[in-house]
Amino acid sequence: MEKKVYLKPRKEESLLRQHPWVFSGAIKRMDGQPVTGDLVQVCANKGRVLGFGHYSANTSIAVRMLSFEEEFHPDSWWKERIQNAVEVRRSLGLLEGNNSICRLIHAEGDGMSGLIVDFYDRVAVIQTHSMGMHLSLDSIVTGLTHALPEIEGVYNKSAKVLRKSGETDMQDGFVYGKLPESWSPIERGRKFYIDLEQGQKTGFFVDQRENRTLLQTMAEGKRVLNVFSYTGGFSIAAMQGRAEHVASLDSSRRALDLAAEAVGLNDFNASTHECIEADALAYLKNGVSNYDIVVLDPPAFAKSASARHSAVQGYKRINQRTLETIKSGGILFTFSCSQAVDDRLFTHTVIAAAIQANRTVRILHRLHQPPDHPVSAFHPEGSYLKGLVLRVD
Repeated sequence: MEKKVYLKPRKEESLLRQHPWVFSGAIKRMDGQPVTGDLVQVCANKGRVLGFGHYSANTSIAVRMLSFEEEFHPDSWWKERIQNAVEVRRSLGLLEGNNSICRLIHAEGDGMSGLIVDFYDRVAVIQTHSMGMHLSLDSIVTGLTHALPEIEGVYNKSAKVLRKSGETDMQDGFVYGKLPESWSPIERGRKFYIDLEQGQKTGFFVDQRENRTLLQTMAEGKRVLNVFSYTGGFSIAAMQGRAEHVASLDSSRRALDLAAEAVGLNDFNASTHECIEADALAYLKNGVSNYDIVVLDPPAFAKSASARHSAVQGYKRINQRTLETIKSGGILFTFSCSQAVDDRLFTHTVIAAAIQANRTVRILHRLHQPPDHPVSAFHPEGSYLKGLVLRVD
């Protein structure tokens, strides 16, 4: 028996606009007793078929839509959808030349809500954010290896995420192939150590690639401080741009060790790179007047709309402390990856910090996530990364 979800009257309007989420409050009744992870047919109040998606019980997003068609054929759907996502990355030139790091599948942005796949030099790293995607793992692996035959290993890094769904027995690891010999992920000519086992997210923050490249073009002869540096993405970009001195600041010793190793991997002069293990807010109290460029790339301060106010205060605090002491003519790269804080609110927050710091600032660049992190026109919530490059006088 096909499992079905029926919506309350007039609750189909968002799906007719192809928004990929069905909230639990929109559901009137269900047929076939679906359980978390099941593929369900979604119907309007009077029975009109609206599409198919993965069901999740006891969560606010009850169905993550996969298709808005009246029929769904999983084998061909997976193959075509993944092939399309890969071809977009090929068309962007992200799978050739001096770049072998990119996002292959960006959840709703590629029509696969609940699925993230990053690519690191012949290795695809999967994170499934729903039980439905977890149960579709075989189809995902088959689709990836068909669309991208150069893949030698597929690593599933979903255990931590899926614990929220009650899946406690799963372990991270390779579900296809293995780590290639002479594995060397490269981003616009920059080499990095990717920590598959213990690293955050899929092991690296792929979404800052183009913003790191911008920093590279501005770094020559400059002293650069990279706050919340993690494994040194912006630090390596600054060194590639011939910065005079680069400091990586993070509270994680392991992350700083990987940043230091990346300096050697790229054959940079280790004496021009400094690792600072410290709390960012405490360090910023001491001032940043020794630096020409400061990068503030903190983790998400707001995981939900309810945390928005405290997040805004956090962003204001770190920006104000930086702006108070950065030298005249200094450059600030400042970011937010909190989806709950939109571009307008983030900009206003940074401006408020500048006013409190009594500094004049000019916006040189407005920064966003790169094109391999696409935003569906029908799901504006997918726009999460925003940044400003400021000249401070």
